[in-house]
Amino acid sequence: MYKNLAATLVAACAFSLAPTGAFSQSSQAKDAPKGEPLKVGFVYVAPLSDAGWVRQHEEGRLAMQAALGSAVQTSYVENVAEGPDAERVIRDLARQGNKLIFTPSFGYMEPTLKVAAEFPDVKFESVTGYKTTPNVAAANARYYEGRYLAGIAAGRMTTSNMAGYVAGFPIPEVLQGINAFTLGMRSVNPKAEVKVVWLNAWFDPTRERDAAMTLFNQNVDVIAFHTGSTAVMTAAQERGKLAVAYHSDMRKIAPDAQIAAVTHQWGDYYTRRARAVLDGTWKSGTVWGGVKDGMIRVGDFGSKVPKAVQQEVLARQKDIASGKLHPFAAKQAVLDNEGRTVIAAGQTLNDVQILGMNWLVAGVQGKLSH
Repeated sequence: MYKNLAATLVAACAFSLAPTGAFSQSSQAKDAPKGEPLKVGFVYVAPLSDAGWVRQHEEGRLAMQAALGSAVQTSYVENVAEGPDAERVIRDLARQGNKLIFTPSFGYMEPTLKVAAEFPDVKFESVTGYKTTPNVAAANARYYEGRYLAGIAAGRMTTSNMAGYVAGFPIPEVLQGINAFTLGMRSVNPKAEVKVVWLNAWFDPTRERDAAMTLFNQNVDVIAFHTGSTAVMTAAQERGKLAVAYHSDMRKIAPDAQIAAVTHQWGDYYTRRARAVLDGTWKSGTVWGGVKDGMIRVGDFGSKVPKAVQQEVLARQKDIASGKLHPFAAKQAVLDNEGRTVIAAGQTLNDVQILGMNWLVAGVQGKLSH
C-alpha cells in the first residue's frame, strides 16, 4: 500500500522548488595524503542559508569533513530543483569522480535511482527516499517524534488554544508531523486545535510568510511549519506570537518567538556512511532513525518558556528514547478529523502504518489537498 501511495506522490509532487542550481562548493583538508581521497558529493534542494533543511545537511557535510579530514573531499551543489535538473546534477557529480553521493530531498529519489543504474561503482544515499538498489541506500529521520515533543511545549504555551501549521505537501512525512504535533498538544491541553494551511511548495518564503500572517489573524498564537525557509519564524517574531523552529535552531532570527526547535542531526550518519565506503563495508539498506539514534533532537528553548515546561519536554524526550513513549500509541481510540477510528484503543501504529499515513487526526482543522 505504501509503495503505491508513495509512488503516486512522487509523480504528483514532481515539482520545482527553486531555480536550477549552478553553484557548488568543495572542501578538503590541506594535508591531503598522496593517495586519492574519497570524493563525496551533496545535492541541496534550496539555497544554502543560515538555518533550515539545507543548513542541517550542510552541517552534516562539515561534520563528516571534520571527522574524516584528508580522507575525504566533499562538495555540494545548492538550489537544485527536483526532477530533470536534479538528474543532471547528480549525473555530473558521478562523472566528476564522486564515489559517494547524498541526495537529501524526497523528489530526488527517482533521479538518484536513474543515475545510480548508470554508475554501479558509485554509492548513493537517498535521504527521505524509500527505494533501494544494490548501490542506493535510503535514510530518513523520525521527524514526528520531535513534532510530538514540540506539541507538548505548544500545548503548554498557547493561551488561545489555537495553533497554526504551515505545510508543504500532504505526503505521509508531513501528515505524520501534523498529527504528532496535534497529539502532543492535546496530551497536555485537550482543548487545543491546529489549523493547517497547505502551500504545495517546500520553499517559497513569501507564501510561507503570508500563510503565517493569515493564521495569526485567525486567533492562532503559536505556529509550526514544514517548509524550507525561516519566513514563518520571522512572521511570528514580528507579530509577537510564538513558534516552533524546524530543521535548525532559529533563535537568531526569532529570539522572542521561538519556544523550541526540532532539529535534525545528520553528521553522525554521513560520517558513518563515508567511513563504510572507505573501509569497504558499505552496504545498501534503509535507516529510519529518531530520538534514540540522535537523529532528532528537541531543545533550544526560547526565553519565554518556563523551566517546568522545558523539563517536561526533555523528560518526554527521554521517554521516547527509551521506548516508554510512542507518539502514535493509543490508550483510548484515536479518531481522524472525519470521525473514523485510526488507532484502536490499546494499539500502537507500526512503521508500515506510519509510513502510509493518509489522514489528519481529530483536532486538526484542515483537509488533505494537493
